[in-house]
Amino acid sequence: MTKEYDIMNAGHLCLDIIPLFPDTGAKTIGEIMRPGKLVNVNNAKISTGGPVSNTGLNMKELGMNVCFCACVGDDEFGGLTVDILNKNGNADGISVLKGEASSYTVVIAPPGIDRIFIHNPGTNNLFTADNLNIDLIKQSRHFHLGYPPLMEKLFADEGKELAKIFKTAKEAGATTSCDVTLPDPSSKSGKAPWRKILENILPYVDMHLPSIEETFYMLHPEEFLKMKAEHNNAELIDFITPERYSKIADEILDMGAKMVTLKSGHRGFYIKTASKEKFEGLGAAKPADADNWANRELWVAAITVEHFGSATGSGDSSIAGLLTAFLNGLTIEESLKYATCLGYQNVCVLDAVSGTKDWETTTKMIEANMPKIDVHLDSPGWKCIDEYGLYAGPEDEPSNP
Repeated sequence: MTKEYDIMNAGHLCLDIIPLFPDTGAKTIGEIMRPGKLVNVNNAKISTGGPVSNTGLNMKELGMNVCFCACVGDDEFGGLTVDILNKNGNADGISVLKGEASSYTVVIAPPGIDRIFIHNPGTNNLFTADNLNIDLIKQSRHFHLGYPPLMEKLFADEGKELAKIFKTAKEAGATTSCDVTLPDPSSKSGKAPWRKILENILPYVDMHLPSIEETFYMLHPEEFLKMKAEHNNAELIDFITPERYSKIADEILDMGAKMVTLKSGHRGFYIKTASKEKFEGLGAAKPADADNWANRELWVAAITVEHFGSATGSGDSSIAGLLTAFLNGLTIEESLKYATCLGYQNVCVLDAVSGTKDWETTTKMIEANMPKIDVHLDSPGWKCIDEYGLYAGPEDEPSNP
């Protein structure tokens, strides 16, 4: 049965306001912003943000037919958000809540300094299964939901509402995927029982698409925080061994997901998948070649960036590349390359969507085989399997290599 839409993008949606900072050579945010100081900036970019927009608009640019599902308020920010989405797909799934304030984010991203987000969750905290447009889901091959840690009703009650959402999407016939964010340990979200939440939702999630740090924290919060303290609160990407990646991925697969990624920024993109038998019931967007996608453990290197803009939405962009290639029937090896290429396109610009190229241009960029960042895969069993920077792990067992 032919579906009208390739994907419904649901979940967290906001309006991003991104002032463009001049490059002053500053190394810390304190050199730029302090009480009483006037900070001159250039023009601001205003765009929709969050995975509903970031992943959805990037997939639209890649040629996918998309629809959207989220909540906004009946204010100016909400009207602007819906107008932007209506130009890029079907926004009939956006619920406008009377008397509520729309979500917005001010992104502080001076050159060379890690970004800071000033965020009002707004109507994202009110999104529930009641806001789903079932008719649109039935017309969609794939259902993707992002950022439940930033949506209060979705992580409450051990993820009861979130599980209901994914169960509804599965019953409507769609293949499903989920992306998360790293919760602030001191926040209500950070104190939520994320292991239990994952246990409740992953039987209904076909593709779980988080980062390594997000998953490490959700499964092993005490160990995560201990390691952060040992490394002076630095990112842990370079300190987590490939063996640990594999064990963490196994925990997610054991909970019911059929595929899991552990996005890793400059260290690239890791994926591990379940057996072919567990692919039964994947839904309308099941892999064109299940033998190629099943029993895989792969890692692809990130592309070297010469002129860095901002990492805002880079994870959403890489997911857009992966899902578009997946929905186009490409192999898992090819799909990983599209994931890293979209991530590369994203970090070359300031916002989350303007760097994305069309499918043909992106394909040519992949074929150009631009320089890669060293993945540092020095653990036993990992081997490079092509000149692009794609590695197969010790548990990689394709049926049709």
